[in-house]
Amino acid sequence: MSANPTKSTVGDNLFAGSPTYQMAKTQLEAVAKVMDTPPDVIERLATPKRSLIVNIPIRMENGEIHCFIGYRVQHSLTSGPSKGGLRYAPHVDLGEVAALAMWMSWKCGIMNLPFSGAKGGIACDPAKMSRGELERLTRRYTEEVLPIIGPRVDVMAPDLGTDEQTMAWIMDTYSMKVGHAAPEIVTGKPIELGGCLGRREATGRGVVCCIVEAITELNLSPQETTAVVQGFGNVGSVVAQELAIRGIKVIAVGDRYGSIRNPRGIDIPALLRHVAAGKMVKDFQEAEVIPDADLLTTPCTILVPSAMERVINRDNAPKLKCRILAEGANGPTTPEADDILNNNGVFIIPDILCNAGGVTASYFEWVQDLQQYFWNEHQVNEKLRELMTSAYHRVRALSLRRQIPMRLAALSIGVEKVANEKIRRGLFP
Repeated sequence: MSANPTKSTVGDNLFAGSPTYQMAKTQLEAVAKVMDTPPDVIERLATPKRSLIVNIPIRMENGEIHCFIGYRVQHSLTSGPSKGGLRYAPHVDLGEVAALAMWMSWKCGIMNLPFSGAKGGIACDPAKMSRGELERLTRRYTEEVLPIIGPRVDVMAPDLGTDEQTMAWIMDTYSMKVGHAAPEIVTGKPIELGGCLGRREATGRGVVCCIVEAITELNLSPQETTAVVQGFGNVGSVVAQELAIRGIKVIAVGDRYGSIRNPRGIDIPALLRHVAAGKMVKDFQEAEVIPDADLLTTPCTILVPSAMERVINRDNAPKLKCRILAEGANGPTTPEADDILNNNGVFIIPDILCNAGGVTASYFEWVQDLQQYFWNEHQVNEKLRELMTSAYHRVRALSLRRQIPMRLAALSIGVEKVANEKIRRGLFP
């Protein structure tokens, strides 16, 4: 095999300033070293198939016109329609979106879903925008990316800074263009518009499915197990709730505004009511406020980073005091931190496996919309548990059989599926 399996400089030139993209590419290079995939196929996987940058001018509430930059990256179109979330955040750039699209390809491969990976984003701060501004932004973005989306081409879903209302606006805009209701253009929609019961909670529930399998394998008792959750949005809040239901004590929680800790265990139902009332996590009176930097290093059995990429790095990785690292976020651990944690005996459930419940439930929603035949929430949850558990054990079996870390095993399964499909389809023309 070539000493440099990703010799093309196209991706490097486009995304050179993105540490997140370089991280995703480094992971691909690590997989290439342990696979028999032809170097030319690995090279094709190293750079996204299609990247679109759009200018989005909208009228703000003060009457001024402001231009936002939006992105949609389709890493691959080989395995089926490309699939991936749309995020609104100030830091969004092309490299970040490209990395997330690549990870989505591997995630779909692990779960055996008929999707390729994609991702979208707009560089904005939704917390500082009115509902009207967000609607105009979303509809104009949909108009700009219209040539490359479609139910059989590219299907979006919510991500950081977006929600089911965002998806409803996208669905309506697309439907108006094609002249009929097209609920299958997005997933993560409101139930009234063809959304899937249990879809919002699916990512968090998938994380907990993996955690349950890990604590069983490690012979840990739930009643003697503690957890720390970074992020208290759609993923982190559901993870905390599901862990508490299983008797696992959640001792620390944090979000972008602050972190709290209670060694005796945080009352998660009370915290959920607190946040639902519009109050901040850090203002919860039944726990003490701690520095954000101390959240990840709080001694616990299970650490669940459910916020942003690259939060666990070479500086704080040696300070982590957890037995299990369950990655609810995308790319929370850098390659340098990976090496440190593996050497320290931390059991890592990698992101492309651990948080795959969201795209799996999105697949359920897409199928239901195409068939106009809908499932109840019990059916969704049972099928999700079945697929997540099966994927966990496939990854774990490969990890044990080849004596490789869980992340490398997960990446190998995901990359190999996409690579084999490219080989089978051949190169056109």
